[in-house]
Amino acid sequence: MSTLDLTVRDTPKGPVVEVIGELDYDTSTALRDLVQTLPLERGQRLVLELARMEFCDSSGISALIAALNHAQSAGADFALAAVPANTRRVLGVVGLDQVFPLHPDTESAIGARL
Repeated sequence: MSTLDLTVRDTPKGPVVEVIGELDYDTSTALRDLVQTLPLERGQRLVLELARMEFCDSSGISALIAALNHAQSAGADFALAAVPANTRRVLGVVGLDQVFPLHPDTESAIGARL
């Protein structure tokens, strides 16, 4: 059975969601549901911190896209931080590295110009 822990912390620029564990068919709904509850305002940034994400399948990628769409529909910005090498490679193969703003760490994702 897959395990996923999600923690949210607020920053002055918007929420940061830390994704810990496996983001897959069994767990991706938890991320989708959580992101939908996050209040976002125009000019904020939603950051997903993926440093401790151990695995991500196509359902997980779909959940990342849903998070991007949620941010965009609120007029907010979006970023992925500390994307593991294997997930970064998959994002590159399918062209999503051109869609998702990727940052080496959470601090740079939060601090990047909006």
